[in-house]
Amino acid sequence: MQRIAGVLAILGALYSGRIAALGASQSTGVQLINAGRVEEALKAFQADLALDPKSVAANNGAAVALDLMGRYAEARPNFSSAIKAAHKPLERALAERAMAIGYGFAADCANAEKLEKRAFEFYLETNDFPNAGDVADELGRLCLDAGDFDRASEWYQRGHDTGFQEQDISGARRDLWDFRLAHARARIAVRRGKASDARKQVAKAREILDRGRIPGQEPYFAYLEGYIAFYSRDYRAALEALNRASENDPFIECLLGQTYEALGDRVQASGFYRRAAATKAHSVPAAYAQPFARKKLASWNVGAP
Repeated sequence: MQRIAGVLAILGALYSGRIAALGASQSTGVQLINAGRVEEALKAFQADLALDPKSVAANNGAAVALDLMGRYAEARPNFSSAIKAAHKPLERALAERAMAIGYGFAADCANAEKLEKRAFEFYLETNDFPNAGDVADELGRLCLDAGDFDRASEWYQRGHDTGFQEQDISGARRDLWDFRLAHARARIAVRRGKASDARKQVAKAREILDRGRIPGQEPYFAYLEGYIAFYSRDYRAALEALNRASENDPFIECLLGQTYEALGDRVQASGFYRRAAATKAHSVPAAYAQPFARKKLASWNVGAP
């Protein structure tokens, strides 16, 4: 299967927290975002828009800056302008995904679905089943974090089934999709209060990893263990597992903050909340973590970084 040229590089920029310039070189606004100077970045993107109102990169960048500032409603016209100005179907799909993540920051699964569904259908039409599966899982995560467990379950299943349509799919790729689905099912189950079902899915995920074909997923298993322990109110076990999970992930940082808070350690909790609140990523993990952490710090009268 032919992959669409440049899609991995573009998505890498989008999800690493560097603003998706959608193929363009990094601008001053992007550099300012990466430096944590979001208000200055917004002004830089707005200056670019004064020169070229139809710039996909500047519209997307301005919208991302507004999301990171918590100004979600203000961000949407810029996201919409980026989508309308996109010249190529791939560019449009990526802009739609960015706007969907913006709805994730506002915990709006239903509107995120409208955008992700269009991107999902684009990848299906081009027989890019891996990216179509990724989009479905992306939406599943946004909906799970927003508390819409039915939609989350539906889209995670769709992501798994779509990913399996990849031509000449390898055993490792099959294991990856199976692992992702077990991981998702465990999180959904524990959020529904079905801890026993969640543990069965954790065991299934462990079995898949033990085949040895996807060793890079081990940190995500630690995250799963921590997640299940936290929502099962076993906070000591959650802390131990989360400390083995991926570093510099705003969602993990936020969950560690929640865990320390549950253990009565507000000092440690505040530190992790501040790290999550300061994320420069406009990503699926950040969509839950950054707003949650900012609200928590505000409720404690602790200023966000």
